[in-house]
Amino acid sequence: MIDEHLIGERFRALAPELSERGRRMWAASEARVLGRGGIAAVSRASGISPNTIRKGMREIESGDRLQSGRVRRHGGGRKPIGETDPELVVALERLVADDCRGDPMQVLLWTSKSVRKLAVELRELGFDVHFTTVAQVLRSLGYSLQSNRKSLEGSQHPDRDRQFRLINDRVGAAVAAGEPAISIDTKKKELVGDFANKGREWRAKGDPIKVSTHDFPSQAVGKAIPYGVYDIAANEGFVNVGITAETAQLAVASIRAWWRDLGQERYPAARALQITADCGGGNGNRIRLWKTELQKLADETGLTIRVCHFPPGTSKWNKIEHRLFCHISQNWRGRPLISYQVIINSIATTTTGSGLKVFARLDQRDYPKKVEVTDAQLAAVNITPDPFHPEWNYAIAPTLNP
Repeated sequence: MIDEHLIGERFRALAPELSERGRRMWAASEARVLGRGGIAAVSRASGISPNTIRKGMREIESGDRLQSGRVRRHGGGRKPIGETDPELVVALERLVADDCRGDPMQVLLWTSKSVRKLAVELRELGFDVHFTTVAQVLRSLGYSLQSNRKSLEGSQHPDRDRQFRLINDRVGAAVAAGEPAISIDTKKKELVGDFANKGREWRAKGDPIKVSTHDFPSQAVGKAIPYGVYDIAANEGFVNVGITAETAQLAVASIRAWWRDLGQERYPAARALQITADCGGGNGNRIRLWKTELQKLADETGLTIRVCHFPPGTSKWNKIEHRLFCHISQNWRGRPLISYQVIINSIATTTTGSGLKVFARLDQRDYPKKVEVTDAQLAAVNITPDPFHPEWNYAIAPTLNP
């Protein structure tokens, strides 16, 4: 009489130490020793499928051996889901396309659906999939889990992602329609003079450039305020280097100079200008002078100016930061910015493998601080607020001549 309890005890003792193939071969050996009824008895005691036991017996009888260290033959095991259900892979890629980090083709770069949420959405589309399978497919597509990095500049606004999506849609629509879409911001202010600049450059050994020990503003030739305009569709930068202060007048003057020198020739049929900007600085959404100056620009150019601000604490997501300013910093690293000409030349010679072109000019005009804008002047701005966060999204149209 076959003692299935004893067989089960032996299996539970050995199973943790055996591979898939080892368990199969053990079960086949037990069944052969037991003879008639052995397959069924071992299957009931161990839970191993009778077909698996028969497969193990065939392997024993044939003397089939695998290479040392292998459990399966090459090509054995379950096929990747990308081969068995390619439609699921396409659907998953579509779900994450608008949310993945590191995609240079997106207007914005942000994340973020969990694998569990993606699995729920896939099941709603008719795919019977577990979240672990979603994680496996994402890895096969080149995605990976990323640890946190200190990059946020403030607390996250609850409508942060919705605003990102709106900006993405507005910029995408402008580019698709052949209208100009620009990202604007002020780069870090620089002291002009023989001061140390972070980074290194190739020079003859033992011949470093000598600079001042201390960075005292009183010893500087002046200060440089690079205000940038990045044409998203053209991958083209324009930097207007001011010398007095970062104000709304400098911001709009920089946009005006870009339009005069580059924009109007590239977009001769344009009827609107889409701008993405931070919430702070000279182009802050609360700055009255910013809006009155934009009204002047709209009247001069005949363009309706549409503005979308990034939520507070998200300035690092502004396109100009990682498409223009970072490359300028790399281009002049380790080089003392001893004069305005060095700064302009360093900016203008910045290029990338993706075809970035940069133009630069020096703006020596005085832009005074604390320019007051009256309630009447602000009321005269022909502004149309957007229904969603009107303080972030609005359009300023040209005023009709009386």
